[in-house]
Amino acid sequence: MEYFLDILYVYIAIYSIYFLALALRNLKDKPFKIEKRYAQYEEKDHLAVVIYSHNNKATLESIINQLKLQDYPIDSFKVFAILDNCTDGSETIFNTNRFVNVVHFKDNGTLGKDKAVSLLIEQLAQDQWIDSYIFIDGNRSISTDFLSTANSALVKNSVLSGETLMLTDNLDIIDSIKAVYQKYHMNFIRQARALFGLACDADSGVLIMKKEIVDRIGAVDFKNIDSELKYSLLLSKIGYKCTYNPNIKTFVNAEGYIFRRPRISQRLKLFTKCLKGIFTKNFVFTEHVFSLIAPNFWVLVLGYLWILKHSYKYYFFVDFKVVLFSFILLAAGFAISLINSKLSVKEICLLVFYPLYSICHIIKNLPPIRAILAGIGDGRVSSEKDKLSIDVVVSTGKSDLPCKLEFISDKELSKVRFIFKNKKYTTGGHLRMIDALQELKSKLDDYGFILKICNCCSHFTSSVDGSTNMLKGTCSCDYPSPSLKQPKPTLIWNSCSKFSPARLNNLIEEMMSKGSSD
Repeated sequence: MEYFLDILYVYIAIYSIYFLALALRNLKDKPFKIEKRYAQYEEKDHLAVVIYSHNNKATLESIINQLKLQDYPIDSFKVFAILDNCTDGSETIFNTNRFVNVVHFKDNGTLGKDKAVSLLIEQLAQDQWIDSYIFIDGNRSISTDFLSTANSALVKNSVLSGETLMLTDNLDIIDSIKAVYQKYHMNFIRQARALFGLACDADSGVLIMKKEIVDRIGAVDFKNIDSELKYSLLLSKIGYKCTYNPNIKTFVNAEGYIFRRPRISQRLKLFTKCLKGIFTKNFVFTEHVFSLIAPNFWVLVLGYLWILKHSYKYYFFVDFKVVLFSFILLAAGFAISLINSKLSVKEICLLVFYPLYSICHIIKNLPPIRAILAGIGDGRVSSEKDKLSIDVVVSTGKSDLPCKLEFISDKELSKVRFIFKNKKYTTGGHLRMIDALQELKSKLDDYGFILKICNCCSHFTSSVDGSTNMLKGTCSCDYPSPSLKQPKPTLIWNSCSKFSPARLNNLIEEMMSKGSSD
């Protein structure tokens, strides 16, 4: 036990000193202000702006218009819009628009950002005109100096990540707490690390890279937050660290942003794998690896309380006053970190609640707790061993709203969860998925909404294949090709731009209708 406490104290004491150093360094962000002031005077790189979009029609059109208004020479950048199996009519934005090079992936399902972007950069690998790539999500918006700021930051750095600003007016208390922590983390931790010349984790939502680096690696790794972390470590290892730059700002609506943090298990796994390679002259990579095991709030506080109590009563390898002094350093570091974190008084109050949220989140996801909640819950808290998330569109009659459906198999029962912004509705458990979907459809019908998926389309015919869930069917529409000689196989949750509302789309209703006519 003594050895464990010794190691624990060394671990949190070193981090306390590191945290205080970050807080002090973050007080002087003059380099970023100077860079921003003279951004217009830097030599202009040839930029390839790659926008990834999956059913982001409204925001995609907005960011295209914002790119047209940039204070950057129009002949010094090209725009590439990736439409990944978009079913919301996104392609109509570019019918008469020669400003954008459109790459539309369809007919093979949704590829995902990782694969879609990698396919495009493979095509652009031979384009010697391009100096740098700017990867940005289609749900973002930008200011008129975005490209100039990015170009200026590329003078001293080869890989850059920027600040994401969220509109938080419509967030509930939990998401507000997470949003404030995200802001604090960017304005303090990431900015201070950048001022020290340390690496940050890449964010595929807005990532800027020199073309030579992309060509060297050959692909991007944007599958999820864990893969982005691994990609960041690779960049640090080969000498091209990702640097955070607060001048590079993008804006996103709260409902379009997903709060993501790498899993602790994934960070520990990567730390273990990289441990053998830390004995190198590449200090940035070594520090980046050790940052994977940075302690959280509860490790620091509980660790200090334990050691303070032990060192006060019993012999410890350092005096109690030394332990108390290092704890005071940590507290002072936190107080100083708030000075330049750009948080309002209200946001600071919300930040105080983040540790409470984090411990509740950890407890909730412990396997025993999850099992108990699954047994006593109302169906919304469950193990949900099989869950499929689908982006869909709901029509109000006047406009289309982007939503999500989650098809859940739980304890041999099927459910469908409908998600719109921060609102959720979960159906009851059904023996068949098609019946759960019918419950949701009826619920939406009550409010005058139409779910634009195959199961609700007049072109769809259900296939009686002997399965319980009856997920398969055929589409009689000539989309995507009029040369099809037979109906195209599809699934109940698929969608396309040729959607036509069905009068009756439930198999039971059809059978009842036929029975009454007989």
